[in-house]
Amino acid sequence: MLPFFLAACISSQPYPKGIVESQPQTTPVVRAPKVGQEWVYQVRNVFNQELVDTVTERVVSVGDQIRISRVGVKAGPLPDEVQSPWGYVVQDPHWNPPQKLTTAIPLWPEQLKANWSGFYQSRYEVLGYPDGTYYWGLSMNASQWERLSVPAGQFLTLKYRNEIPYFQSQDIFRLSNYREEELWFSPEIGRWVVRRSSGRYLLGGMRWNGALWEDYLEWQLISWK
Repeated sequence: MLPFFLAACISSQPYPKGIVESQPQTTPVVRAPKVGQEWVYQVRNVFNQELVDTVTERVVSVGDQIRISRVGVKAGPLPDEVQSPWGYVVQDPHWNPPQKLTTAIPLWPEQLKANWSGFYQSRYEVLGYPDGTYYWGLSMNASQWERLSVPAGQFLTLKYRNEIPYFQSQDIFRLSNYREEELWFSPEIGRWVVRRSSGRYLLGGMRWNGALWEDYLEWQLISWK
């Protein structure tokens, strides 16, 4: 009974619960990037609420490309995020390993409307390993507006879901891959206030009911400027 008892004592990270709002009469405008803008997130393991790290993301250059530097209290310097133009990612450090995309993909819905959807295809190379590229296809679906409270304050957010089914991995032993995430995006701050991401994959002989998990993490905004 001891393993069961210990498992029962470990609670998962609570699911974000916002207040559903109607579509704004005037579509909100996403904050434009400026050097010095900053977002600080607590990153937690969704399975057990463990604090994995506290990550600061800061705009360090604006031009043809917008570069966002990133550093973790525990991890130290992390790979940069690069957007070109604003809202379209060309270097995405969110997933492991970090990716450089051959075609930019939106970071948030191109139309800030509930029930909007889009599908995007690109290829990526693993950052630092330019010798190969791999298929990446992302389905984005916005569901509703929510007013969400987090440690950094209360924000009007557009909730949307990303699915990345059957993308190619640089790991030749991974035969099938699937990732998904839910995001609550605030136009006021130009970034999400909560982001929950997970992934699963198969090795030879496996089925999806026994798939292996990647990290299941929630990023929650604790301050911004």
